[in-house]
Amino acid sequence: PAEDTPLSALALAELADQAGIPGGVYNVTPCSRQKTPAVGEVLCTDPLVAKISFTGSTATGKVLLKHAADTVKRVSMELGGHAPLIVFDSANLDQAVAGAVASKFRNSGQTCVCSNRLLVQKGIHDAFVQKLAAAMNKELFVGSGFDERTTQGPLINERAVEKVEKQIQDAVARGARVVCGGKRHSLGGTFFQPTLLSDVTTDMLCTQEETFGPVAPVIKFDSEEEAIAIANSVNVGLAGYFFSQDPAQIWRVAEQLEVGMVGVNEGILSSTEAPFGGVKQSGIGREGSKYGIDEYLEIKYICYGGL
Repeated sequence: PAEDTPLSALALAELADQAGIPGGVYNVTPCSRQKTPAVGEVLCTDPLVAKISFTGSTATGKVLLKHAADTVKRVSMELGGHAPLIVFDSANLDQAVAGAVASKFRNSGQTCVCSNRLLVQKGIHDAFVQKLAAAMNKELFVGSGFDERTTQGPLINERAVEKVEKQIQDAVARGARVVCGGKRHSLGGTFFQPTLLSDVTTDMLCTQEETFGPVAPVIKFDSEEEAIAIANSVNVGLAGYFFSQDPAQIWRVAEQLEVGMVGVNEGILSSTEAPFGGVKQSGIGREGSKYGIDEYLEIKYICYGGL
């Protein structure tokens, strides 16, 4: 497991033991960040390992793919995302704001399917930014997970905070405006204020790399074609979201977005029954649904004759 979050995997091993699963069936190998490359290489190159499934960054996924190639292993890769969330003029404004809050700020922005770039059409842009800021101030509470009011916990480590700060500083230096948030939270540690940026342009760092933090950058656009071009301009394609009440537009945009999963008028799209995965450099294969099971099966053709 990741060195920052090993306890859930270890707890699952304990539950497996309590459930009577034989020893050696489910194994957990914690290791330090320094030793992770060596352990990963062993798992990917050992002939006894038949399949590699990895959830993590695109950069790490590429390294594991190279190692797995030597023994031609089957792989499933759920890698990084850079999800667009598009709000068209035809959208239900309240629905779009609620979806943006849910999609952007779940787990303090620390999921691979969190919206990372908010593209808002010019006719609805100002009203959307105003309503989103009001919703953030009203609905998002930063604090301890033991407090029932809390909706926003800390970021995973100091590096994550520094990345968020760097993106905000870069955006402001290039002309973006901080509508709300923008700083470390008064609670200290790795807590960070939910942040809304407006006047964002596509040359800013926050639109070019995944944030994995509570920053919502809003880009104003003119036409449907422009929005799709911006959304598809990156080399990853995990999830995408858009809000529209125009049925023809919904079909056009859903088909043209270069992502593995699309949320239409929805800010949360993950489901056990649905195939989870991306296109381009967001990964290979799918998790969940019957397609996720297929990733662990081999097709064998047997031709009987001469009986």
